[in-house]
Amino acid sequence: MNEPGAISSNISNKPAHPIIFFFFYIPFGIFTGYLTVTLAFHFVKSGISVQQVAGLAAVNLFPQVFKFIWAPLVDTTFTVKRWYLFSTLITAATIFITGIVPINSSNLFLFSCMILVSSFARTFISAAINGLAAYDTSPDFKGRVGGYCQAGNLGGGIIGGSVGLWIAHYTQHMWIPSGAMALICVLCCAGLLFINEPILTVKAGSIGKSVNNALKDVWLNLKTRRGLLALILNLLPLGMGAAGYMFAAVAKDWKTGADTLAFLTLALGIATIVGCLIGGWIADIINRQKAYVLFSLLQAACAVGMALCPRVPLMFIIWTLAYALVNGFVNGAYSAFNLEATGRGAAASKFELYASASYLPMLLMTWILGVSYTKWGASGMLNIEAVVGVVAAVIFYLVYVVIKNSKSIAMEVSPISTEAQQKSL
Repeated sequence: MNEPGAISSNISNKPAHPIIFFFFYIPFGIFTGYLTVTLAFHFVKSGISVQQVAGLAAVNLFPQVFKFIWAPLVDTTFTVKRWYLFSTLITAATIFITGIVPINSSNLFLFSCMILVSSFARTFISAAINGLAAYDTSPDFKGRVGGYCQAGNLGGGIIGGSVGLWIAHYTQHMWIPSGAMALICVLCCAGLLFINEPILTVKAGSIGKSVNNALKDVWLNLKTRRGLLALILNLLPLGMGAAGYMFAAVAKDWKTGADTLAFLTLALGIATIVGCLIGGWIADIINRQKAYVLFSLLQAACAVGMALCPRVPLMFIIWTLAYALVNGFVNGAYSAFNLEATGRGAAASKFELYASASYLPMLLMTWILGVSYTKWGASGMLNIEAVVGVVAAVIFYLVYVVIKNSKSIAMEVSPISTEAQQKSL
């Protein structure tokens, strides 16, 4: 059942197929890939320093860390579908404009503003997607939904990066690849026709009361075993996959050339996407939080294996592909256990709180691995990531035992989430 004024749907009470979330998440990933690969390449080519390009990437990350602050707007104003539509159109428009503005140092501030606007809009894209996923999907398919979400995000990154750069290389006009990326974003909005609009029980007579209901639901959710454990998992440096961001930098340690690395970059992206789908599927079979921990430990094992392997290109290819595949498992399980913990009610608010929390250990691990590589080389970096992951898993197990045996933390879902579940679908 749709709210008045919502975008129409050609379905009734049948839950949306998980694959639709693959397309929903493509616009979110496209801009990141377009910025970090296509635009970054042309920025450097135009004489802009790598440090300045890194600063633009940092601008893109800033709103993602604090998006939990404004996520309640998705649960309390307009409709969830409209939030997705508007934020995707803003993202598409911003991408297209980046292809019109000349790339030079004098326009860096303008590019920073566009990146900030797009990143801010993309926070509402993810919030809206997770709001839709919380309501119009089967509880038994949360893992597969999570896998498709992560696969769409990564697939969008490949489109925005690899495809965008390829188009730019052969056209020599930036408005052509930016226009193509913007068009793909717009086309993904067609998926709104195949999903139901959530009936949000946190909405009240005024925005103030609605926001208060949403915040209350977030607090009640964090007081449940499942919600509290999900928050702790997001705050622990577990399954970060931070070493994957360093593969290009350490390729020389395995005597891997630029041509091999260029081909491998695309292969790693595909392997991660496949891993997301497999990991999400497995997370529907076993406990989703345990699946995340097990996959994270398997990723740590891959890091150790890569550290111990001979320093030849073939070993670099094999172990980076294995790491990427397992990292996909981790990503699929990550979305699965967060969607499960989110429940319904103020779903967007709760999921974005978890997502924002996960950026903190990622930033920490990126810094730790950078220092580790400087002091102990590639092997030290990989082993440090593995050790940190194992320690984090042990900490989570100890916390899990304490929380499981705590009589003061008994509910699995908040009353507001339960009410929403009963009224939906």
